[in-house]
Amino acid sequence: MPRSDFAFHHRFRVRYSETDLQGVVFNARYLDYADIAITEYWRVADLRGQQPDEPLEFHVRKATVLFEAPVRPDEMIEVMARTIKVGNTSMTQLVEIHGVHDDGRDDLRAQVELISVHVDLETHRPVPLPEWTGKVFRDFDARAEEETV
Repeated sequence: MPRSDFAFHHRFRVRYSETDLQGVVFNARYLDYADIAITEYWRVADLRGQQPDEPLEFHVRKATVLFEAPVRPDEMIEVMARTIKVGNTSMTQLVEIHGVHDDGRDDLRAQVELISVHVDLETHRPVPLPEWTGKVFRDFDARAEEETV
């Protein structure tokens, strides 16, 4: 997906402890990076601030990592996130991980697709998403479209 399709961008530096003996980021860390991206995306979109008294609890049902190129220690990376589907009890969000370069070139390293299910914590069973959650993400993600027009 083009970088311009993402309203949310977050940069951070890769720590040495996140790498393996091959000198690249260990594969399981891509899910850590996706978690950072989604946490910050939800924070910036103010998901929890919309209805602070309404419980919002999620379990990741499925996570798919598509590796493109390695990430090395001490590199700056940028994670981007957007919501690509909202269903009755779940939503699908896409995270892209890019290398950061001074010349602005695109450097996709991985894509992570996460399907999160809204659950009741007592039963750990799916429950319908509050109606307003999809709108929060649609409105936030529309900022990217506004910036490219």
